[in-house]
Amino acid sequence: MSASSALSASSASSAATDAIAHGAPWLSVLIPVHNVKDYLRECLASVIAQAGAGVEVLMVDDCSTDGSDALVRELVAEHAAGPVRVQGLFHAQNQGLSGARNTMLQAASGEYVWFLDSDDYLMPGAIPRLREIVSQHAPALVLCDFLMLRERMKLKHRLRGELHRRTFHGPARQLLRDHSQLMRGLFEAGQMHSWSKIARRSVWGEQLRFPVGRYFEDMSTTPFLALLADTAWYEPSVWVAYRQRAGSILATPNLTKAEHMAHALANLREAAAGKGLDENALFAWAHFAARNFIGASRIAHKALPQDCGAAVAMFRDAYEEASPIPLRDLDRAYKRRGWFVRAMRLRHWMRVAERQPSAIAT
Repeated sequence: MSASSALSASSASSAATDAIAHGAPWLSVLIPVHNVKDYLRECLASVIAQAGAGVEVLMVDDCSTDGSDALVRELVAEHAAGPVRVQGLFHAQNQGLSGARNTMLQAASGEYVWFLDSDDYLMPGAIPRLREIVSQHAPALVLCDFLMLRERMKLKHRLRGELHRRTFHGPARQLLRDHSQLMRGLFEAGQMHSWSKIARRSVWGEQLRFPVGRYFEDMSTTPFLALLADTAWYEPSVWVAYRQRAGSILATPNLTKAEHMAHALANLREAAAGKGLDENALFAWAHFAARNFIGASRIAHKALPQDCGAAVAMFRDAYEEASPIPLRDLDRAYKRRGWFVRAMRLRHWMRVAERQPSAIAT
């Protein structure tokens, strides 16, 4: 680390210490709440058990109908005298997950913010380890790993690696300053969840927010967050227990979700301009976008087996607008790498799309 870099990290860490000394939290844990009465108490308890002074918890109830709003009030009252500041916010109208996160982001006063879904929980030791990283290195962005929660964990789930899912492919436990390295590792892992990314509140600023009314909101924000972060740290430890319930976005595909998936990376090329991303980072980005294109196309074919061409053409155009590499060039890149099966799948959906005129001017 250069002298100027060390000074920057030291100054940031000192600022965090000074803020805590003056009553400002160093960390805000943000928990969106909507019909999760069966899980919320466990979620909050996992934070309180390891947090201590300098941590605040914000919960926003997004018009729950199962009594979760009453539970939020109950939990706030229970922890009123504790060392952790617990606050409850309440929407007058349902705004969805994005709206709930945006509300909390606006209200958060911590130097760092960590989103935690209310049906998940933190693993023991996660916050103390984060505090060590922040104190010693002051990264703008911290990435952690997670495990999958199942009622019955079978051998096949263990063999799939569900007890430890990586969120980054690249150097671990060191301060990263290279956006190419960060973006490549992020896209290669393909885990865009906001709850495995802890960032300085200042990185979010006032310009980056979750898209209200859209699915795949994490995918629409995480790459932008990475581009805005000047430093990052990957901690290859399981900090979050993730519960994928029935009715989740991926478990219930439809055409609307397919369209949102295909357009999730819109405007990313503009945001990445001037960052000097290298060839490997651009390929990882394009490959991730192509997976979105193929995934969305498959959903369209399932919903409209005889008439999916127009939808697939729209998804193709969304890819071309968001990816740094055109589809035909990506096809050739796949072949150079010996990825012939991927190339075959990509060409199939390209042919389906080619039966429709492109909406992009050539």
